[in-house]
Amino acid sequence: MKPHIIIDASGIDRILTRMVHEILEVHKGTEQLTLIGIQTRGVHMARRLQKRIHAIEGVEVPVGILDITLYRDDWTRISHHPVIQATDIPFSVDERDILLIDDVLFTGRTIRAAMDALIDFGRPNRIELAVLVDRGHRELPIQANYVGKSLPTRRAETVNVMFSESDGLDQIVLEEEREEDGNRRA
Repeated sequence: MKPHIIIDASGIDRILTRMVHEILEVHKGTEQLTLIGIQTRGVHMARRLQKRIHAIEGVEVPVGILDITLYRDDWTRISHHPVIQATDIPFSVDERDILLIDDVLFTGRTIRAAMDALIDFGRPNRIELAVLVDRGHRELPIQANYVGKSLPTRRAETVNVMFSESDGLDQIVLEEEREEDGNRRA
């Protein structure tokens, strides 16, 4: 199957703007709000949400970066030499409203690992989840509080979110998984 562009750059921009308004409405501002992006594209998304919040509220909410590689329950199946990326949470998470941010919600295992990792940093008031795409197929009882796009998929399909910061362009692509990509589902 040829890759199919589901959402282009302007669509992503509109989705992120809508999500920020929804987040601000639910939180009634930014007082305890903290954004933590899950490596890699969740970090790009968190920084974009931070910029939009600043443009609307005039407040720069804190942003942290979380790598969950060693918290995954499948990391030994993915690679015997996992690539560990930076975790940078330069603030206390205690008594904060943490908004975990990731690009795609699939099985829920990444989010479970992120919550485990986050709890090692302290005890937040609450943890919420914002994702750009929810593609279904949950294996754990995890649900996003804020969803940019619900995109029902088949398990044999892959959803690839691309951000200009790491991929050179903004778009969301749906493609049929190839045999050699068997471990690369998102």
